[in-house]
Amino acid sequence: MDKTLAVASLGQQRLLLPVWVKAALAANDRLKFYLSTLQAASQHAEHPREPALDLSRELAAAGLGSETWLLDLPGGASRVDGQLMLPELERLRDALREDLGLMARPVLALADPEQPARIQHWLDTLAALQGVRLDAMQLRSLTHGQRQGGPGDDSLHLLVMDLHKAINQLVPQVASELIAGAHVWQLDEADRPLVQAFMRGLRRTAPLKFDHPGLETAATRDGAHLLLQNDIGTNDAHVLVIQVQELTITLTYSDLHLRRFSFFQALLAPLGANWSVVESRTEAQLNQGQAYTVGTATFACADLTHLQATLEGLGARIVFLIDWNRARKRLLNFVSKPAAELLLRAAAEQELGHMAWLRAGGERLIFGAMQTVGEGAFRLGDRLDEVLGPDQASAFLLDVMRLATEALLHGQSPSLVADEARLLLARQMQRRSAGFDLLDEHAAYCQTLAQAVSDALGHGRDGLQAQAAELAARAKTWERQADQLVMQAREQAERQPRWQAVSRLLVLSDDVADALEEAAFLISLMADHHQKGWNREVRQALSALAQVVQQATQDHVKALAIARNLGSDSERQDQDEFLTASWAVLHAERRCDDLLRQARHVLLAELQDAASLMLANDLAQTLELASDRLLAAGYGLRELAFNQSGVQA
Repeated sequence: MDKTLAVASLGQQRLLLPVWVKAALAANDRLKFYLSTLQAASQHAEHPREPALDLSRELAAAGLGSETWLLDLPGGASRVDGQLMLPELERLRDALREDLGLMARPVLALADPEQPARIQHWLDTLAALQGVRLDAMQLRSLTHGQRQGGPGDDSLHLLVMDLHKAINQLVPQVASELIAGAHVWQLDEADRPLVQAFMRGLRRTAPLKFDHPGLETAATRDGAHLLLQNDIGTNDAHVLVIQVQELTITLTYSDLHLRRFSFFQALLAPLGANWSVVESRTEAQLNQGQAYTVGTATFACADLTHLQATLEGLGARIVFLIDWNRARKRLLNFVSKPAAELLLRAAAEQELGHMAWLRAGGERLIFGAMQTVGEGAFRLGDRLDEVLGPDQASAFLLDVMRLATEALLHGQSPSLVADEARLLLARQMQRRSAGFDLLDEHAAYCQTLAQAVSDALGHGRDGLQAQAAELAARAKTWERQADQLVMQAREQAERQPRWQAVSRLLVLSDDVADALEEAAFLISLMADHHQKGWNREVRQALSALAQVVQQATQDHVKALAIARNLGSDSERQDQDEFLTASWAVLHAERRCDDLLRQARHVLLAELQDAASLMLANDLAQTLELASDRLLAAGYGLRELAFNQSGVQA
């Protein structure tokens, strides 16, 4: 789609004339083909028994390869009551009007006094064509190429020929050269390295668009300014114009997608973009009359080297705007809106881009990997970030974009990308950590509870009385927060079978939290005037139990951290460290059994008050119970880790 209306709306007319000339020459080829098609249709209608003329080569030469309806137009023509019947006449009329306007535009810019009225006459004549029939006079007025007649015997064909002649005379006035692929004219010598810098960045990342149209660059000088315009893609309201004056760059950018506009702003932030004007505009001839966003940013450069580096950076970032919104929508199948935009930004910053991923299959590539990664791993309706976790899902998708980019840039098959994506997801699932995030958080609550209980018992009698009530309240809060994690795991397990093992382990771990919260409650009861006979020996006996439980919770946290990354390819050292941490929990449980017996001897010897003895004994039993529950959770973790590693527990 042509961008010149959008460029004009940005106030850079100086850039338009060469672009208009190029567009006019392409329109000339199409107009001649349309007229040839019309003549072929007339001929077939006169001789319907003969096959219609094959214009497929001419169609391709005119750049209309996708407009296959034009090939069928002659064969569908017929004569009815002396008139030529064309079912696609109105479609052909619209094509003629559009390309006549494109072809006339640079000629009208010259203010030729003879042409505007003639051009408008034929635009109006074409607009008046209605229905599916042409009479003989209308057909001749469109197609004849003879000049013997008077001024009233003009034709559309003759106008096209005259416009072509005028355009050919105009070309030397805007005769351009190429600088590193940019179409340039009327540059100062100092402008050339600046254009080269911009194009250096553009060409560095341009391969990432593959065969998508766009990135054509034009440059010229307008007084004190060097002007650069880039044709980003196919949308008529998506245009970028750059002005350079001395060491200041002014960029004007228009985009019909506000989210993509914001994305581009984020990409330009490291270059020092200072946005001063951002507004919404509506043009009847742009974006089908819908609103689009226009903004202006300036870049203040310290010296010529900085100026060239900024221009290179600008050029390198443009490719990531192409099909950005399509990629964003595809990613929403797997991650949230903010995560999708951050992911596209990361892909751009690493100069990977998203086009290779789209070409390799886009969302089908990811869905295919999810379907084949393993039974029960994903169920219908699951989103990738719900299973892997937000960070892991984004990391996986970025890795797939990297795989796709590297493969397609080296000419490899998209099928290879699909295979690599499946392997990558399979490895990711082995290291999946969404469930481990809950396990880690729950274990942290248990460790915090154990530490608080151990600290409380380490204080003397006065310190215990001062802190016991607060300890009980905090412990209750932590225990309830731990319960919430168990509920989350149960909800996931109802939807995803792989979460069932995590849910079972969290239930076991929650028994630890319950026991430790009960221990904190018992301490608060003891502190409430039930410490008769409480002495150093009693405190040490109970504190020893609490310290072993506290150390066991630390070992459990360590085992979880190692288990998170265990897999079939884990190193022997990781496996040994996991087993060491697991066995430490086992030894802690056995140690607590012995310490409970020792504590009972001390309690019976030192405490005579029945209430104090009962509470102290209950506390000792509860701490030992916490170690039992930790052991059960440890066995559950071993089973989960061994299954993850492909080892029988």
